[in-house]
Amino acid sequence: MASGPGTPATVALVAAGIPFTAHTYAHDPATTNYGLEAAHALGLDPDRVFKTLLAEADGRLVVGIVPVTGMLDLKSLAAAVGAKRAHMADPAVAERKTGYVVGGISPLGQKTALPTVLDETATLWDTIFVSGGRRGFDIELAPDDLLRLTGGQLADIAR
Repeated sequence: MASGPGTPATVALVAAGIPFTAHTYAHDPATTNYGLEAAHALGLDPDRVFKTLLAEADGRLVVGIVPVTGMLDLKSLAAAVGAKRAHMADPAVAERKTGYVVGGISPLGQKTALPTVLDETATLWDTIFVSGGRRGFDIELAPDDLLRLTGGQLADIAR
């Protein structure tokens, strides 16, 4: 288990005794596609790197985690959480509720526990990569461990 930089995500993983590997890389401030930047910097298949997105589904915030190569299917996310419709959350709200900045939002260790849905393609990999809680820092862990720590569920939410 590698702790990496101290973030709420790594604190939560260590506290839960979940094995993970920390991966840091030099973040380019001019980059806006943070997930693809991580995949390229770490030499990974981009389908194995997942981005954490927040949406509002029937008035409540939910987390959708999808490969950086795809997009979040809002209709599928809404269905997965039993809502009629969903739209992307305001970035300022996402930052306030998670305690992380956009581009570094981790699905782990968020300030407010939110319903979480992981795209089912995560199960194609033994381990996946998600943000560790800051730009330039990713965490590698098993999809089942991510679901266990977040209380999340698997669903087909990417397009």
